[in-house]
Amino acid sequence: MYDTACKPLPDTLIEFWQCDQNGDYDTSGFSLRGHQYTDSRGAYLLRTIIPRDYWGRWGQRAPHIHTQLQISGGPVLVTQLYFPDDTQAYGRDFAALNAADRLLNRACTIGLTGPASGPYTGTFDFVITTTV
Repeated sequence: MYDTACKPLPDTLIEFWQCDQNGDYDTSGFSLRGHQYTDSRGAYLLRTIIPRDYWGRWGQRAPHIHTQLQISGGPVLVTQLYFPDDTQAYGRDFAALNAADRLLNRACTIGLTGPASGPYTGTFDFVITTTV
């Protein structure tokens, strides 16, 4: 997590929520939802599954993870993180799903490595404005 001058932002609140492997959100509990604060270097770690695509009020949505970020007293950023076109999960064509999702922002694509017989590892550096 960085500010617009590339300075790390410790103690930044990050909230995550996403649907499950069936394309369903947990609307009665907290499955696949949570929050954390960045460490002293502005780093965070999220261990989760790759969400499935689903149909919503804006049509078919590509797999994504919702995020909300805020430094203490700063503005809130709400965005979504998407998966690369070559992601392999659930037998789905991520390239086609991404291309069809009119809300998708390619700048918000997670950098993935793997799976080479193991889980994916992903990275995403958030850059946020710290003043209103």
